[in-house]
Amino acid sequence: MQAWQVHENGEPGEVMRLAETDRPVPGEGQVLLKVRAANINFPDALLCRGQYQIRPPLPFTPGVEICGETEDGRRVIANPALPHGGFAEYAVADAAALLPAPEALDDAEAAALHIGYQTGWFGLHRRARLQEGETLLVHAAAGGVGSAAVQLGKAAGAKVIGVVGGADKAKVARELGCDLVLDRREDDIVAAVKEATGGRGADVIYDPVGGDAYAKSAKCVAFEGRILVVGFASGAIPSPALNHALVKNYSIVGLHWGLYNTKDPRSIARCHEELTGLAAKGAVKPLVSERVPLADAAAAVQRVADGITTGRVAVLPHGGAA
Repeated sequence: MQAWQVHENGEPGEVMRLAETDRPVPGEGQVLLKVRAANINFPDALLCRGQYQIRPPLPFTPGVEICGETEDGRRVIANPALPHGGFAEYAVADAAALLPAPEALDDAEAAALHIGYQTGWFGLHRRARLQEGETLLVHAAAGGVGSAAVQLGKAAGAKVIGVVGGADKAKVARELGCDLVLDRREDDIVAAVKEATGGRGADVIYDPVGGDAYAKSAKCVAFEGRILVVGFASGAIPSPALNHALVKNYSIVGLHWGLYNTKDPRSIARCHEELTGLAAKGAVKPLVSERVPLADAAAAVQRVADGITTGRVAVLPHGGAA
């Protein structure tokens, strides 16, 4: 089979190499999956760079999120067990963690319903306790993680303000349903959020960016607001002033979705049922902006790493319009 492999750490476009390899052999409790669609996530770039919290042995195949097919023909969503990731024709995954792919979504959309939407659901509902009528501010609202949070926020009845970088991404954010879209390159984010909320600020702020985005969040969070720390796509990890959180009476809430796999795995399945229901009603639909063949995966991962994509980019190892 064909699979992309990383033999040394570095930028995805430089270190990912397409090779002919043997199909991976499932270990105890694992299953072999034919990869129908592999979704590109920012952690795939971090894996290539050697900067992710998990560092699989070299060489490894990246690709942390797939829609696959079991040997008995079931269509499932899975997180491949590294080092046999999803940017290949076949991958392996833990049998106990397989989730049924929603019938309402095609393969690429189904693959994209997992990490980003689970992160959004746990972040907004379990960690931040978002309420109907509250104001939700989403940084990087046109990206894979942000677009999921926008849709979930709207589904929960929140007013959603999306922050993006550039006119093209602003257009995408509006189409996703944002009530207000702000361009971080053009707009005064803090002033605009306060104006839109009558001076109150945002009740919940969803931040997968860190750095300057977090600094702005702290300046426009509402009384008893919650800043959700989801990731650091900017590469800058902020050092929050805790005295500021004390004086303004807001919460800084961390979210590590992967931890639920070990601490509370049943909650993952319950969340998937909620997301499947929302997809069936059309309340959420993953934005898949590109579908590329396996041969173009390295270039696509590099585009995601560079922050120039919108929504999700899916790799189709077996061709077709999944």
